[in-house]
Amino acid sequence: MAALGGRGRAGAALLLLRRGPPPPGLGPGPRRHRYKEKWAATAPRIPPTRLALHHFDVNYSLQLKDLWPSVRAGLLCEQKYGALLNNFSPVDHVTQELELLNATDFVSEAPKKAQRSQRGAAAEEAGRGESRSQEGSDEGRTVMQAEMMTQAEMSLPLHATISSNIKCYTFPRGDITRFRPARPDALGLLNYYLMDAASLLPVLALNVQPDDFVLDLCAAPGGKTLALLQTGVCGHLAANDISISRTKRLYQILHSYVPKEIRESVSVTSYDGRDWGQLQGDTFHKVLVDVPCTTDRHSVMEEDNNIFHKRRTKERQMLPMLQLQLLMAGILTTKPGGEVVYSTCSLSPLQNEYVIERATEIAETQFNIRIHIEDLSHFRTLFQDTFSFFSDCRLGELVLPHLTANFGPMYFCKLRRI
Repeated sequence: MAALGGRGRAGAALLLLRRGPPPPGLGPGPRRHRYKEKWAATAPRIPPTRLALHHFDVNYSLQLKDLWPSVRAGLLCEQKYGALLNNFSPVDHVTQELELLNATDFVSEAPKKAQRSQRGAAAEEAGRGESRSQEGSDEGRTVMQAEMMTQAEMSLPLHATISSNIKCYTFPRGDITRFRPARPDALGLLNYYLMDAASLLPVLALNVQPDDFVLDLCAAPGGKTLALLQTGVCGHLAANDISISRTKRLYQILHSYVPKEIRESVSVTSYDGRDWGQLQGDTFHKVLVDVPCTTDRHSVMEEDNNIFHKRRTKERQMLPMLQLQLLMAGILTTKPGGEVVYSTCSLSPLQNEYVIERATEIAETQFNIRIHIEDLSHFRTLFQDTFSFFSDCRLGELVLPHLTANFGPMYFCKLRRI
């Protein structure tokens, strides 16, 4: 009977399991979990993208005022790209394909548009001058008009700052067509490199001349290094980046776009850029210092490698100091009379104008080096049809994201060592 009773109880338990749990109130209460999940340790309470956007809302709304809502919308939408043509690969058929898609080379088109605009303005001014001097002779009026036209054409340093060898195709404002992926030529070199077209502006501002010794101090992943090679005039090019993993990406870019004999002439290193002034001081004619920054667009769009992650708070706070140290190294490695272009992909004045001001002060007080900050306002005139510029930038130039021209942000400033 005891055995039968045991089998009876087991059968009843099995029947109870099949029927499900007892009705509420009839069975024992639910057990507490032995361990709580530690949410704070496994996932951030607020994603870094939201932290970044909140930080920008607080700070950039004060800086940009009424412009911030449109800039914010641009940052949160798909970025626009340009196609940097690879001069080491046959490009004639590529240009024809791109032009059939209604893309244009913004670099070569800009001076032409600016000259037409200047001629139109000069003609208008000459017409006003003619109406003011009705009593003057016809010959006098003709001479005056010719002088005005000549002065207008000479007022913009068009060809002095733009490399005709760099070609980058973009779609018109408001056109969100995507470029197809680049294709290899018969030698295996890709025919163009897709990049934020605003990233070319620091390279154009550097204005590399034949036989210049050029340093790209923070070169990876390699877009600006590739653009410098497209000028075809570098006497020597050194490309450095402290990150070995990012330097591997730079090697990949060079291998995909540059012939072996030219690729091997580029000096690629992985030094700490802050030490470069001590390693090779007074060496280079031109130095590009494209520093690590908050990468504003990436910070509001991507969770991975986001500098607004809480574990990277200290690193983010120290960015202006790192940027200052890198810029100082760039200044010290430049020959007297040489030029440095400093750039970031951030809207932050703390990472842009304030770094420039502090560097020029330190250069003079601690190293007895005088620095002249170059006027780049003509870039606004040249490229206003392609990019949206911030008109109130105190030093250098700043490209603002905008839904109709969603490039940037890109800040760049040119310094000349006297």
